Amino acid sequence: MALELIPSKDGKYITMKVTGEINRKLAIEYDQEAHTLGRQLGINIYLMDLTESQNTDTVIDNYSFAYDDVREQKLDKAALVVLLVAEDDHSHDFIETVSQNAGLNVVLFRDRVEAERYIRNFK
Repeated sequence: MALELIPSKDGKYITMKVTGEINRKLAIEYDQEAHTLGRQLGINIYLMDLTESQNTDTVIDNYSFAYDDVREQKLDKAALVVLLVAEDDHSHDFIETVSQNAGLNVVLFRDRVEAERYIRNFK
């Protein structure tokens, strides 16, 4: 499991490249690192590249992540988080739904070009 943080050349977003399995504990750890960098750079848009990572959490764990873990952390609740997942990977689908239901701005894409277009057009 690894995280690489890469600010975009235009300074609009930070790519969070995750490899290996991910769960709610790691997601919070990674989010904290990314949001710390985001605060330093004045960025609150994150492209979480999960194309080489599968979510191993249960439905209950995903729910707890969105409703409990995120709220307890010093994260920017207004941040846009774009999840980029592999075309055939559905392990992240529920986290998008439960995050949106919890009032978080999370959207999932399976195409990098579409994800980056969404970010560029985001106001």
